[in-house]
Amino acid sequence: MPIHNRFADLHAEITEWRRHLHTIPELNFDLPKTAAYVEERLREIGVDSLETGVAQTGMVAVIKGKTDTCGRVIGLRADMDALPIHETAEVDYKSTHAGKMHACGHDGHTAMLLGAAKYLVETRNFDGTAVLLFQPAEEGGGGGKVMVDEGVMDTYGVQEVYGLHNMPGGAVGEFAIRAGGLLAATDEFAITITGKGGHGAAPHEAIDPNVASAHILLALQSIASRNVDPLGNVVVSVCMMSNDSAAFNVIPQMVKLGGTVRTLDPKVRDLVEGRFQKIVTATAEAYECVVEINYDRGYPVTVNTEENTVFAADVARAVAGGSAVDDDTPPIMAGEDFSYMLEARPGAYIFLGNGEEGANVHHPDYVFNDDAIPAGCSWFAGMIETRMPAA
Repeated sequence: MPIHNRFADLHAEITEWRRHLHTIPELNFDLPKTAAYVEERLREIGVDSLETGVAQTGMVAVIKGKTDTCGRVIGLRADMDALPIHETAEVDYKSTHAGKMHACGHDGHTAMLLGAAKYLVETRNFDGTAVLLFQPAEEGGGGGKVMVDEGVMDTYGVQEVYGLHNMPGGAVGEFAIRAGGLLAATDEFAITITGKGGHGAAPHEAIDPNVASAHILLALQSIASRNVDPLGNVVVSVCMMSNDSAAFNVIPQMVKLGGTVRTLDPKVRDLVEGRFQKIVTATAEAYECVVEINYDRGYPVTVNTEENTVFAADVARAVAGGSAVDDDTPPIMAGEDFSYMLEARPGAYIFLGNGEEGANVHHPDYVFNDDAIPAGCSWFAGMIETRMPAA
């Protein structure tokens, strides 16, 4: 099943959908314009049923095949939310919402799943049921978990679930996937270190939280270098530092640190959290400071099931050709709340090349490559037609 000719015919229309979504980026669960536009398209397309208001602004569309002798139900997911980034890319369809931008290509994912929906309704060349999950709040809100917690997998009888994400740096139309851990668990921390403020010229009369925080920052790097197996994957990044001083000659009373921890293995995740707590507490105590730690576990590891990964890669090869599919791509330390759906059901997540040049995701110059649309639509449709072949 190569790229469908029908998607070549629909390319301009799907691109128009994608670019309109790009002009109205919205954040987290607050997607009134985005959800209304997606709902309007799905009703025009003529899906068999549509539930809105799932996870606040998400929706679930159902498309029945010509037959249903096997009782199989496959889920396909697209994320819809944007990022709080001011767009600098010079495109004709620039964001009209100040400080908000589709800088991760979720507009493209949504448009591709809409395109697949249009084709599947037209042809219904499969035996079973396709359940399309349009999800809010991937960018930190955990919308995927909310949809699972609200029972969409059970309500619609989803047996397997699949998702796709564009990947800058990969050639347009090429795919990459791996079985097992593909994307990392994403934990966050906030540390408040309190000392005793004082005059910068009399540090001996103060308890300097700056010094304690500097040693904490450096000591945390020993987790990766000295506690975790060198073949393991871990990132401990302090990304924010601030204190309550506003003068060059004042030792602050308090310093705050914030950052992220990324891991690909549950045992490593536990180890890192344990070492983190001990290092921060002991180092602060050594410098006579009081410390408060907030350590929050975020998205779990995105784990592709072996059998489903093989199948997803085979469909990608049918779309793009064997040489255009990497089925053992290295994992990356970004996170994805599709992980919650994969905890609830077997399935797989795949990357689709967005072009070898241009800005990466989460960058104000990022541009989704509309040339990737036919390949993405064909893969979504192929997952349904190939996994549930017509009787």
